Amino acid sequence: MNAAEVKRLRTESILKELIPEALSTLEDAYLKGLCVTDVECKKGRYDAFVYLDKMMLDEKEQAYVLSHLKRVCKHIQNHCIAAEGWYRAPNFHFKFDDRLEYQNRIDKVFDKISSELQKGNK
Repeated sequence: MNAAEVKRLRTESILKELIPEALSTLEDAYLKGLCVTDVECKKGRYDAFVYLDKMMLDEKEQAYVLSHLKRVCKHIQNHCIAAEGWYRAPNFHFKFDDRLEYQNRIDKVFDKISSELQKGNK
């Protein structure tokens, strides 16, 4: 692991803490309660992909949340800059995290294959 990779991982870790802090300062109830599941910074740390938990939000609510996050993106960046004393903060790209659902589907497929193999061995 080289120094640039360590800096990127450190930035990701810091952003996982700072973004929920910034969201909690907002007036919007939907945005205030969002849970950040992961942050991925690109190599140059100019862009950061922020993964959010869906928390039983339907499609309409998800679209609302994403559109409002685009509006408050500068506020979140300013919060991160002020908290860490950075010169600049990455551009945030918000997405809802589908990885847990994907993992659950994969697990179900493996369970089904396992049960079929056990039936075939008997």
